[in-house]
Amino acid sequence: MSAPPRVVLDTNVVLSALIFTQGRLAAVRLAWQAGRCAPLLSRMTTEELLRALAYPKFKLGAEERRELLADYLPYCTTVRLPARRPKLPVCRDPFDMTFLELALAGRADYLVTGDRDLLSLTVGLPCPIVTPDAFLAALAGE
Repeated sequence: MSAPPRVVLDTNVVLSALIFTQGRLAAVRLAWQAGRCAPLLSRMTTEELLRALAYPKFKLGAEERRELLADYLPYCTTVRLPARRPKLPVCRDPFDMTFLELALAGRADYLVTGDRDLLSLTVGLPCPIVTPDAFLAALAGE
């Protein structure tokens, strides 16, 4: 039995999987819970997730946010990003660079995102950048 793929999930993918339990990305949540993928995170991506969960539009109280985090964080592997930024292709949105750095430092098999800026990158990458649907199809094909 091979190890599950190491995967960087961008914040919007994680939010959708956690908050919309009947949504199309609920399958991503089920995949990490079943050990079919191994999500990676860094201090920066964790901080972004914490910020996003507190957005007023989600109307989540502190206890609800803790419960959602408890459905994600225990399944994740924390990766320390190097102090020196690695050479990677430049993304139009500088905030997306953290996900590329995490994918490289964590030796990710996939970076899963719906972000067009990330999806448009095609060369010099540590792993394929795919949509959630493409990732779920890859998991189904294993």
